[in-house]
This record gives sequence, C-alpha cells and structure tokens, in this order.
Amino acid sequence: MRFKEVLLSVSIITFLVSPASSYPAELKPLFDPGTEEIVDYSKYGEFSNIGTENYKYSIKDRKGLAAAVGEGIYPNTSVYKDPGYREAQAAGRLAGNQWEFVNNDDQTLAFYKWAVASDEPGVKQHYTAVALAKAGYITQAIKAHYAVLVNFPKSVGWTFWHTPLYISKMSLNEIEYLTRTHPELGIRLEDAKIIVENSFDNEISNDKFIINPGKLVKVKPNEVVPPKTDLSKLKIVSSAGSDHVKLVKYENGHWQLLVDGKPFPMKAMAYSPNKIGLTPDNGTLNVQTDWMTADFNKNGKADGPYDAYVDVNKNNKQDADEKAVGDFQLMKDMGVNTIRLYHHSTSKDLLKDGYENYGFMYLMGDFLGMYAVGSGADWYSGTDYSDPAQQKKMMESVKQVVMEYKDESYILMWVLGNENNYGYPGTAGVEPGMGCRAKLQPDAYYAFVNEVAKMIKSIDPNHPVAICNGETVYLNYFAKYCSDVDVFGANVYRGPNGFGRTYWEDVRDLTGKPSIITEYGCPSYLKDNSAKGEELQAQYHKGNWEDIEYNMAGSGFGNALGGVCFEWVDEWWKAGPPPQLDPAKQEWEGWDYKAKARIPGNFRGPFPDGWLHEEYLGVASQGDGSDSPFLRQLKKSYFWYKDNWTK
Repeated sequence: MRFKEVLLSVSIITFLVSPASSYPAELKPLFDPGTEEIVDYSKYGEFSNIGTENYKYSIKDRKGLAAAVGEGIYPNTSVYKDPGYREAQAAGRLAGNQWEFVNNDDQTLAFYKWAVASDEPGVKQHYTAVALAKAGYITQAIKAHYAVLVNFPKSVGWTFWHTPLYISKMSLNEIEYLTRTHPELGIRLEDAKIIVENSFDNEISNDKFIINPGKLVKVKPNEVVPPKTDLSKLKIVSSAGSDHVKLVKYENGHWQLLVDGKPFPMKAMAYSPNKIGLTPDNGTLNVQTDWMTADFNKNGKADGPYDAYVDVNKNNKQDADEKAVGDFQLMKDMGVNTIRLYHHSTSKDLLKDGYENYGFMYLMGDFLGMYAVGSGADWYSGTDYSDPAQQKKMMESVKQVVMEYKDESYILMWVLGNENNYGYPGTAGVEPGMGCRAKLQPDAYYAFVNEVAKMIKSIDPNHPVAICNGETVYLNYFAKYCSDVDVFGANVYRGPNGFGRTYWEDVRDLTGKPSIITEYGCPSYLKDNSAKGEELQAQYHKGNWEDIEYNMAGSGFGNALGGVCFEWVDEWWKAGPPPQLDPAKQEWEGWDYKAKARIPGNFRGPFPDGWLHEEYLGVASQGDGSDSPFLRQLKKSYFWYKDNWTK
C-alpha cells in the first residue's frame, strides 16, 4: 500500500458503537426522538416510479413527517430548540467547519453541528446519521440514514482525491451494518436497491440512478439476520482448480475455497518485515535486503521469519527471557493461514518451510507492470498496456513464476497486479506517478489481464487466478473483459464497519465472481494517545474481518473468500521519499508533492484521526527501531486476531 487513489470518504469515521442494551447510563434521551420508531413515509407523502431512474418521493404533510422523524432528520428542524444544542452554541463549542467535528471525541456535538450545517442535503443527512450512531443513538441513526435513501438518493459527495462518493449507497451500507449488529432493536431493511450505472469511473455526468429505498420493518430480534445456509445440502454447480485447491460455486450462487476438500476461509497477512532505514526510493531495499534473504545477524537464517522476538516489557531491547520465536510462529499463533507475496519469491526453501511447519499457503503475485515492474518501461512514462513489446515482457514475467511454482503444494492462487487501475505516469521533480498507465487505458489493461489469465490456465489449470484491483474503480471494465479471471480481488479501506453491503452486492451483480479483500487495515497512530490508537485499530480490524466473515458462503452475499490483513509489522519508509521524510524515523506525516510540504498523513480517509499514517499499519511495531529487524511489540489488533482467528 502506497500512494493510493482510493475511493474513500473525505473523513468518515464510523467507529463501532456499543449495543443498545449496554448504553452508558449517562446517555441522555434525545430532545426530540420523533413519534415513530419506523417512519411510514407513505402517510406523509407519495412515492412514484420506485425501482426506476425516475424515482421520486414528494412530501404532502411536512409537519406530520417532521414530527414522526424527530430531530436531525429531514425535514425536522427541532434541533434548534434542543437545550443541549443551545447550551453548546452559547458556549462557542460549535464554532468551526463541520468537517472538523467528524473525529470529535464528543459525537453529540458532531450531531448538533451537522444537523444545522450548510452542506449538500444528502451529505448533511448522512454525516448527521454517522454522528448519531457514534453518539449511541442507534435507532435515530438508522432513521436518519433511511432518510437519505428516501429523500436524497442521488446525492454525491467527493473524496480527498476528488472522486465521487455515492451517499445513498454509503447510507445503505450503514443501515445494513447497524441493523445487523444491533438485532436487539428488531429493525430490518427489506427490498432496498440502489443502482448507479456508470459509477465505476470518476465521472458523474454519465451516472444513472435506479432507486428503490425499500422499507424498514419491525421484526423479532432473531429475524433480523437470516439463518446460515447449510451448504452440505446444496449442489456444486461449477468449480476451478484441482483436488488440492478448488474454488466451488453452489447452486444458491455462493462461493467457497477448498483446500484438500475442506473449507479454507483465507486468513491472510501482508508480510514485509524490512529493516528500518532501507527504502526502495534510494535502492537500499532490494533483492539482497529483502525479508526472504536478509540475514543481518549472519546466523544462516532469514531474520524476520525465524529470529524475531517479542519485546514484552517494551524496553526496546532483548532481555534474557525474550527468546527468538520468529514471525512465522507468531503469525501461526495468531491464526494466519496464508501469506500474500506481491511479486514472485526469492526463496523456495523458506516458502516450503512456512507451509510444512507453520501451515501457510501463499498468494503468489506478479505486479503486472505496476511500478514499471516487469514491463521494461521507465518510471515516469509508466507501463503502456497497448505496447506489444511491454506486453510480451510482462507475459514472460508471469510465465516464469508460474512455471517455477505451479507444482508446489503451498500455492493457493495467482494474483495479478496491485491496484494497477490507480496507475498513472508522473513528471520528474513534480509528481512521482506510479510507473503505470492503466488508469488512462482501462480497456487495454483489463483486456491484457484476461490474456494473462488465459496463459496461466494453459500451463496451470490447478490454481485459481485473481486480480488485485484498487477498490471497485473500473469494476465495469473488469466485468466486461476478465471472463477468464476467477476471483475479483481488491485493496479496500472503507472504515471500521467493513466494506459494506454494496461492495459485495456490486461484485456479485456485475461480475458473478467471488471476491477476496487483497488489503485492508488501519494505522495505530493517534497523536499523543498510542493506547487509544491501538484500541481503535483493533476495532477497525474487528469490523472489517466480521464483514468478510459474514459474507462468506452460507451467509450474507456468500461471495467472500477471505482477506489480507495489511500488514504484519510497521514499515518506516512509506510516508514519503528521502530527504523530505526519513526512512530511519517513524513518520506520522506525509508529503504533498505539488505543495512541496508535509501534510498530517499520507491522505485523508476513514481512519481514527481522519488520516492514513502509512508507517503505523502493522499489527506489530518495531518499537523505537533500535533493534530492527528483530524486535516486535505486539499491538492490540494482534491479540484480537489471536482470539478470533484461532477459534
């Protein structure tokens, strides 16, 4: 993960909230919660053209609807009468821009601020709902998100990268999450469907909205989430792979990965335990210093996998009772069953040992021209996917790794690229680019991916083939061109509640294929509060994995195969290039190439303080760096996985 152009909210941070049954005693009732827990909009207005691009809801009884929905929900304005709002306003606690309140510790203040903000109506309603949820008012939050679906389904916001955010799809995701994780409320959303045709590019002029807001209904708590499907009673209608590794599709459309005939929920780790101070920006991080071959203590073993130790007392040195245990053992103890290799491998023996003694399978990758790797292109021109000479070189690169590893028992599947769809050429001294032109030529890129997949299958029909996309950007191109790719993989960073109903639904509806989340994660950095930062990182990982797990075969959309936690240990070279940022120092800031200045993180996004701090993404840290690459300080997220991935 680096220099991402991800489809993220400007700063949406929807932290996990406590169940309604365990609200803190000090949670005050809302001044005006509305007269209806589930609002019957048909009593106060008229729906027309539901399920079409001409959908509309027209309010007939504005006063009655305002009374029913309660404060903070369109068209109610009673928040101005709320004593809490008046007190905060008089004390000056609501001064400033509403976006400054998204990460405020007091989310009741955020609710007041957003409820009266001047902003695009759908954006205003969505973030009001987000604040309500974080403040603990779950029922009102569900009502507020549903108001987006009814009143503002075509609302569009914008990310840090000025890519569009479809607010109604975001609110749909939040309703699904809040109702599923709070079954005690007995609220279920039925029949809702938000389709935005042509939404997988960065344009909005060609978008076509087809809207059905569905209905919120009252059900018994045990009826909120449908029971799991017994897969043993379903027929397998298609498969890919071999008896050792097989991808199967059941008659209900759900997908499952099997290894030696047994379900294999992929619990994967991105693993790059590189020595502090090294960076590819100046060539010091290379094949000689790569984690597979690095042996800085010269004992004949790879440092990270075998010589890492846990600094239990966090004194940044190896005490007599802190024996070397190795990352492989620590990851096995955590429940990891798969390691993602981004581009080839430099040690078969290491991979074999990881498989035979620690149980690791591997996602074997090829960058497929990303970062100009394997194509022969220079960095600033970037890989050109329409160039036959570059295509040939990339084909040869993939063929070489497939021929070398296709008969190894530890290969789980082949993964092509690493969010190449974000790739664009750069300008020396101005903009670094990404050594790849796929963003500018999606037809050529995705068509080439499919040709590579066909080549792989011609020499290795025994393993599935996946792509690693950046988010769902250009998902329509993938659907159009990549019929021979078995799995849609994507690096996705959408927040602590997971990836959302619309992620799994979009992949299912457009491609008919299963999905793996090829990267997900969260920094542990929170200025002046590392303990809270670790807790919020653990909550983020919890929400992400539970979303993946819920959508595996037999539950939810049934098309999740697993995910790759990003990442094992903090890497200190990722904030930006030297000399602007020092790879021997753990930086929380990032670098703005155009402004030629430091910024508060790599980019804004749905993370604990609203910024991605890329040098803090590990579930383990390297302490103060004085004993790199051996020292590990395990974070709270590690222990969450250890408790949950090993059940």
